Amino acid sequence: MTRNSRSLSRRLQELVQQIYPDLDSTILSTLIIDAFWPEDTRRRKRGRVRGNTLWSQHDALVITYGNSIVDGAHKPLDLLNDFLHRYLRGAINCVHILPFFPYTSDDGFAVSDFRAVNPQLGDWADINRIARDFKLMSDLVLNHVSSQGKWFNAYRQRQEPYDKFFFEADPNDDLSIVVRPRTTPLLRKVETSDGPRHVWCTFSHDQIDLDFRNPEVLLEFLRIIRLHVDNGVEIIRLDAVAFLWKKIGTPSIHLPQTHAVVKLMRLLCDFANEKIILLTETNVPKAENLSYFGQGDEAHAIYNFPLPPLILHAMMSGSARYLRRWQRGMPPAPMGCAYLNFTASHDGIGMRPAEGLLPDDEKQQVIDTVRDIGGLVSMRTLPDGSQSPYELNTTFYEATGRTFKGADQYHFERFICSQTIVMSLEGIPAFYIHSLLATPNDHDQVEHRGMNRAINRHHWDYPQLRALLDDADSLQARVLKSLTRRLKLRGRQSAFHPNATQFTVNMGDDRIFGVWRQSLDRHQSIFALHNISDETVTISTEALNLIEDMAWYDLLSGQEVDVLAPEITLDPYQCLWISNRV
Repeated sequence: MTRNSRSLSRRLQELVQQIYPDLDSTILSTLIIDAFWPEDTRRRKRGRVRGNTLWSQHDALVITYGNSIVDGAHKPLDLLNDFLHRYLRGAINCVHILPFFPYTSDDGFAVSDFRAVNPQLGDWADINRIARDFKLMSDLVLNHVSSQGKWFNAYRQRQEPYDKFFFEADPNDDLSIVVRPRTTPLLRKVETSDGPRHVWCTFSHDQIDLDFRNPEVLLEFLRIIRLHVDNGVEIIRLDAVAFLWKKIGTPSIHLPQTHAVVKLMRLLCDFANEKIILLTETNVPKAENLSYFGQGDEAHAIYNFPLPPLILHAMMSGSARYLRRWQRGMPPAPMGCAYLNFTASHDGIGMRPAEGLLPDDEKQQVIDTVRDIGGLVSMRTLPDGSQSPYELNTTFYEATGRTFKGADQYHFERFICSQTIVMSLEGIPAFYIHSLLATPNDHDQVEHRGMNRAINRHHWDYPQLRALLDDADSLQARVLKSLTRRLKLRGRQSAFHPNATQFTVNMGDDRIFGVWRQSLDRHQSIFALHNISDETVTISTEALNLIEDMAWYDLLSGQEVDVLAPEITLDPYQCLWISNRV
């Protein structure tokens, strides 16, 4: 055994002791290694050194369901592959296919079989085909499984090892401070072969929470990660990971054992021959979300969850005050880590991350404005039994259709500005497919399915979509052309590396949101300025401190910037990427 192998074993045993103090850490560590590296699977002799090489400015991600594009004749995964190559190649190189497994509810997040591809989408060969040309992200839905899947059916029959796979509680237990993202009852009574049991359901009664106190559950998910990696997956998204470990009498969120499990997975990934990136999905306030970086030893990447509500508020209010204040207080990602920046996903616009960042009256104005454009609001139950807005349900394009002052002629420009902010910030930009396509709210699906989130999960008919994208005057073609053009341009700028230096620029005008980015080698600087208002704004050139003996250009327009001119003017919702290099 080499010294570095002993280092892996030693560090693994330390984590195992934290998670399972009553078990033999040596034996369990060996089982973990065998689960993650089965026979004939090789691993690195040394753990991967933390650095900035797992990603670059070329990386941008699209989030999509496997069946966001359909035609009734071909496999949806084949259509997705065609769409990626035909319309996104050169602009986006990563794709997050939301749960592509057999499921029973929640559009894939109630998984019934973790080892199969949903046959209605395609098969593993189709997944492999996409993974050959795009970096692929998959979901590890590790908090819960379908109540109708093989695991839970075996649990109800008290079959080993599944008889101890699910978290049980007594209705008389004190569960009053458990943090909930939903309004449904926490416990579900089920009949088993040896009598009734009450199982824990964080999200819905079709999604039964697993019990990671049983190490067999952890081992099984490590085998599932290996399956994904062997099929070309490079980014593992740890879905709802904050709720993983439960303990009666606690909030059962962000518990120390949860962080230790993430550290264990990160350690294994760092010793894998394959490049594996762990992304944690924790739709919670800022400090809680940042905690999943650990000391640079947990997630490689975390979602920048405050961005969607803060950017939306800025676009609606015409003021970057709260967005700038939050960004100014954000730390750089630790070495070997990165933020994932986005405004929209398959879920709604989460309001919990805005806690402590937006005053209540400002949040209420956002909520009211979303309702004015036909959006919906989902609620969660608080420990005292009251309800609070959890997320806004709308496509992001529709959400930007109105400001606090009402509707105007700047909808398109306002939306493009909002997405350009995502491209400009430290981190990796991600875009929901329905943002790229300016998809309208799907009220018919909400009525048909009785679920608020269906408003943002439209299924495009591919022939209809292609006809729209071939029409240069259509909204879909205009939005996609504008965003992909900027993404291609962004990918050529070293100052937009996800870990390039960033400072928040205060122009003395709340209508301007600006950041200064500098490449890792310090050769390129970019002043990214965004007018988030419907007014023409003039700013002092001197305030940017542009070096006079350099030529400066706005990358977006290609025009040279006169550093001796006293002022720079930005039209309503105009963005500038002022750079010393082209």
